[in-house]
Amino acid sequence: MLMPSERYDLILAGGHLMDPRNGIDGRRDIAIQGGRIAAVGENLDRSNADEVRDVAGLILTPGLIDIHTHIYHKATFYGVDPDLIASRSATATLVDAGSAGAGNFAGLRHFIFTCSRFRLLAYLNISYPGIFAFDRDLLVGEASFRELLSVERCVQVAEENRDVIVGVKVRLGSNTSGSIGLEALDRAVAAAERLNLPVMSHIGRPPPSYPELLARLRPGDILTHCYRPQPNAPVDAQGMVLDSLFAARERGVLFDIGHGMGAFGFESAGQALAAGFPPDIISSDVHSMSVNGPAYDLLHTMSKLIACGVAPKSAVAMATYAPARALGRNDLGHLSVGAVADISLIEQVEARFPFVDVVGLNRTGTTLLRPHGLLLAGKFTSAAARAWESEYYSCSCHSLMR
Repeated sequence: MLMPSERYDLILAGGHLMDPRNGIDGRRDIAIQGGRIAAVGENLDRSNADEVRDVAGLILTPGLIDIHTHIYHKATFYGVDPDLIASRSATATLVDAGSAGAGNFAGLRHFIFTCSRFRLLAYLNISYPGIFAFDRDLLVGEASFRELLSVERCVQVAEENRDVIVGVKVRLGSNTSGSIGLEALDRAVAAAERLNLPVMSHIGRPPPSYPELLARLRPGDILTHCYRPQPNAPVDAQGMVLDSLFAARERGVLFDIGHGMGAFGFESAGQALAAGFPPDIISSDVHSMSVNGPAYDLLHTMSKLIACGVAPKSAVAMATYAPARALGRNDLGHLSVGAVADISLIEQVEARFPFVDVVGLNRTGTTLLRPHGLLLAGKFTSAAARAWESEYYSCSCHSLMR
């Protein structure tokens, strides 16, 4: 807490603050001192700051959290560079979703986590080697071998890395868990129960079915790829949301977008939203086969949900406060006085913009969220300061249609 005699290190002045946890959606100044939020108000005393930066016209949010990424860069063929992704999407926290299992998590931590200036966390895969098959045409996956699904080894490694492991990941589907199916989920749940952590479960092509998978998830567990297209969509052949989704939400299961290369369809999203079933969390599932489309990154995925009718302030909540709660991180996802000063600065561009889902359907949106800057513990990250000028944001896929 800032004492009256102390000065602010920095004031971000005149921005549009979206802080869902604190119910703020409007113009505010934010003062930072010692890497933490010192004050939030409409007209702070700017003479009491060492630096004042005018951020009028920008949206300021708690540091964005992408709860589903794959960042085991250069060690797995689908891993992407976390610093590049975080910079270009103004995202403060990236969570790797099961790239590594007990057999190779030490490498993820040593070679990736310790070398990044961003906050990196992970779900530990119940499968000992992590994800080794990552192609929709492959008929084998890491969760299809009982010998690799060691509860004991998963628990041991998670206990040794409590500071960065936030849960247990499992991928279910015909190409990932094969004939074992729900047994892989049962083992993931068994490990998670011993650790008192949640499970994040991928849903792919059946088997198992959407209802069968949901029936085994517990309060606080996460179903990722919730708006995947058929087969195994959240809606039936008539476009009605499955009853099992409402029942699971009622008992506390969380639903995450997890866009990726094959898990977000405009048709499923539109039908679910129309029926009053929004996602709890927006994530990108960015990896080597989705980083250049169709997912790109968290900001692009948020923009895509806005194009489907999700309000911008709700999209911000789904990428800040909601994932922070799911991770059990009360210190993240808000800009309360005393909180760490992770702040995403976002430009909201109003223009016609073409979005594409994983099956090639197009939808024109009117809002594109673009990165303007990012503060980590009160300090600007240089790579993110002008990220919208990068080759990525000037390429044809992000050109605006006036």
